[in-house]
Amino acid sequence: QVQLVESGGGLVQAGGSLRLSCAASGIPFAIARFGWYRQAPGKQRELVADFSRGVSIKYADSVLGRFTISRDNTRNTVYLQMNSLKPEDTAVYYCNAGVSGSDYWGQGTQVTVSS
Repeated sequence: QVQLVESGGGLVQAGGSLRLSCAASGIPFAIARFGWYRQAPGKQRELVADFSRGVSIKYADSVLGRFTISRDNTRNTVYLQMNSLKPEDTAVYYCNAGVSGSDYWGQGTQVTVSS
């Protein structure tokens, strides 16, 4: 059974930092594609950063230069380091994993940035 468990969300002031973690189990971690998405109230879920086996990384324009996605294959964990946070970054952040044509989602972690 595939499980993705996010942690690290919380309340932070604008300009602050948070690091999100996504612990994965039940999935061939080394070959899976991982990404972070977010969904703000009343908006569609959007891609924040996508990491594909170390070959290429893409970021949403709105987070470029502020957020960094990384992965630790020894810990089966994917991270999202978020710096210089803005109120518009407030959303529920979801970890996504893709392998063998299937997509998996975590339960999400709330990030709230106060002005």
